[in-house]
Amino acid sequence: MTDELSFLRKQARTQRFTLGTPREFRVAPDGGRLLFLRAESGVDRRNSLWELNLADGTETKVVDAAELLPGEENLPPEERARRERSRESAGGVVGYATDAELRIAAFSLSGKLFTVDLATRQVTELVGSSVVDPRPNPAGTHVAYVRDRRLRVVDLGSRQDRVLVEEDGEDIAWGLAEFIAGEELGRARGYWWAPDGQSLLVERSDRAGVPRWTIADPAHPENPANVVAYPAAGERNVAVSLAFVHLDGTRVDVERGDWEYLVAVHWSAGGPPLLAVQSRDQRTFEIHSVDPATGATKLLHTETDERWVEIVPGVPAWTPDGRLVRVSAADGSYRLVVDGQPVTGPELQVRSVLDVGDEVLFSASDEDPTQIHVYRTGPVQRVSTSDGVHVGAGTAAVTVLSSWSLDHSGPSVSVVRGGRQVAQVRSYPEDPGLEPKPLWLTVGERKLRAALLFPSEHRRGEKLPVLLDPYGGPHAQRVLQSRNAFLTSQWLADQGFAVLVTDGRGTPGRGPAWEKEVAGSLAEVTLADQVDALHAVAAEHPDLDTERVAIRGWSYGGYLSALAVLRRPDVFHAAVAGAPVTDWSLYDTHYTERYLGKPQDDPEVYERNSLIADAARLERSLLIVHGLADDNVFVAHALRLSSALLAAGRAHTFLPLVGATHMTPQAEAVAENLMRVQVEWIKKELSR
Repeated sequence: MTDELSFLRKQARTQRFTLGTPREFRVAPDGGRLLFLRAESGVDRRNSLWELNLADGTETKVVDAAELLPGEENLPPEERARRERSRESAGGVVGYATDAELRIAAFSLSGKLFTVDLATRQVTELVGSSVVDPRPNPAGTHVAYVRDRRLRVVDLGSRQDRVLVEEDGEDIAWGLAEFIAGEELGRARGYWWAPDGQSLLVERSDRAGVPRWTIADPAHPENPANVVAYPAAGERNVAVSLAFVHLDGTRVDVERGDWEYLVAVHWSAGGPPLLAVQSRDQRTFEIHSVDPATGATKLLHTETDERWVEIVPGVPAWTPDGRLVRVSAADGSYRLVVDGQPVTGPELQVRSVLDVGDEVLFSASDEDPTQIHVYRTGPVQRVSTSDGVHVGAGTAAVTVLSSWSLDHSGPSVSVVRGGRQVAQVRSYPEDPGLEPKPLWLTVGERKLRAALLFPSEHRRGEKLPVLLDPYGGPHAQRVLQSRNAFLTSQWLADQGFAVLVTDGRGTPGRGPAWEKEVAGSLAEVTLADQVDALHAVAAEHPDLDTERVAIRGWSYGGYLSALAVLRRPDVFHAAVAGAPVTDWSLYDTHYTERYLGKPQDDPEVYERNSLIADAARLERSLLIVHGLADDNVFVAHALRLSSALLAAGRAHTFLPLVGATHMTPQAEAVAENLMRVQVEWIKKELSR
C-alpha cells in the first residue's frame, strides 16, 4: 500500500508529472536565442522565464519567480477565469509576451505587471495589481493589458498608464476573451497589436442578456456566491464586436457581419487583419480581411458543411509575402492550403498550424492516429523522427520539439535547425516509478484504436475484472503513444483490473467523416463504440472477466460512464461518473449546439442524449462525483441526476468535492484519497 500511495501522492504533487518540463517557447528572429518557461524541479509549481543561447547551449534564468514573489499569488478574478479555461494549474510566470525582436518581455505575477529587458535582465514593476494578459507592442515601446475589464496601455518611456476606451457598464469588457472563446474556440486573447505598434484591434464584449448562474460555497456560507454569465444551449451568447483603437485615442469600429462567433484574429505585416468567424449553427465558416482605416470587411473565403465546420488552431494567417494560409476539409482529410492550393495530401490529417513564416510549421497525423508529428512545408517534410506524440513550437527554420514517447516519462525537448538537432532543453519531471505497458489494439469493424493494460504481475490465465477508462467524447484522445498518457491507467491495472482505454467515433486524428458521426447521437454512438471495443477485446483476451465490468471517467467520460450503467446494464455493472454532463440543455452553446442543435429547435434530440430521462432505468451501481465550484459543468448536472434517481427510487452514491472546479482536485491528500475511494468502491460493487 505504501508504494501505491506514493504514486498517487507524487502524481498530485507533480501535477500529473508535468512540473519541471519546459513550455511556451519563442525563438528570436535571428535564430540565436530561445525563451521558455520552466520550474526549478518536478515538484516546484513556480515557473520562471529562461533563455537558451543556441550557439553554445547556455541556459540563463531571466526572471526568478520565487525571488519576485516569495509568498502566495493573489490573482484577479479574470485571471483565475483565464487559467480555468486553459486548465492551467501551475504558478509563477505562466505566460509572457515579447516585442517583435525579443528585446523585452512582459508578464503578470500575482496580478502585478512586470517587464524584463532581455539584454540587461533588468526587471521592472509597472502596475501593482489586477493585471490580466499584458502584451508589448511589436516595437517594444508600449505594453497593453486588461484591468477591471478595460484595456489599458503603459508608455514604457514616460510610464504613463491610461485606459484606451472609456465606456460605462459592468457588462461591457474591452480586450478580454469571452467564456466561449476561452472554453471552446481555443482563443485566449481579446486584443491584437498592429505590426507598427501604433494601434490595436480590440474585442468589445457585452454579456447583457446572457443567463446569470450562481455558484455558491455551501461549506462556507459566509462567503459571497460567485455569479457568472453562462451561455447555456439555446440561450443568448455574449455579443462580440471589434474596433481599431489608436494610441492617440481615436477609434474605428469594425463592420459587423452576420456571424455569431469570433473564432480567430491574425494581424501581421503580410497583409490586413484577418478574422475567422462562424455562424451560430457552425455550418458556415468565413475568413474576412479588414481595412484598419474604415473598418470595412472583405470576404476572402467561405467554407460550409451540413454538420459543422471544424476549427483548426493557428489559422487563418498571412505569409510574409501575402499568401493566405488556411486548413480545409477535402478528400476525407484536413488539408493545409496556401494561396488557394492544397500543400498536403489526403494521407495527412492536419491538426494545427504552429507558425507561419516563409514556410509553414504544422502538426498532423498520418494513417496512425495514435501518433502526432510535426511537419514543415517547402516541400512538406516531417521534422519529428521518432515514434510518439510531438508538440512543435518556434518556426520552420528553428523548431522546438517536445517529444513524448512510450520509451520515457516526460518530454524530451530538442531544437532542430535544417533537419539537425542543435540543442537540448533541460527537463526535470519527476520519475513516476511506474512503467505502463499498454497492448496496442485495433478492434472491431470500425477499427477502433484501443490500449489494454494488465497488472504488472499478471499471470496469463488469471481472470480479471475489467475497468474501462475512457474520455470517449469528441475532440479529445486517450490512446496516444505517450507513456504519460497511461500512468493512471497502469496504476489502476495494478490494483487488480484489466484496464481498457478506447477512442471511438468523434475523436480527432481520423478525418472529418469520423468526427461527425456523433452528430445528433452523442449517447448512442460513443457508448456503442465502448461496448463494441470491450466485446472485441474480450474475445481475443480471455483473461477479461466480462461478468465484472466497471467504467470510470471525468467530464464527457463521466457522462459516458453514467450512460453505460443506465443504458447497458447487461454489459456494465458499476460506474464512477466524475463531473458528468447529465442534461445537455445546461451545457454551453458552442459545444452543445455543434452536435445537437438548439434545444428549442429539436427537443427530442436533447431527450435522447440526456441522462435525466433514463434515471428510472438504473439497476446497477453508480457513484457520482462533482466539484461544487465547477463553472464549466455546473454541479447542477449532478444534482439534477441525483434528484431524478431519488424520485425514481434508484439507489446511488453522490460525492461532492468542496471548492473543486472542473479540473480534478489539486490538493495532494484529496486527489490521492479520491482515487482510493473510487477503486475501493468499484471493487466492492463488482464483488456483489
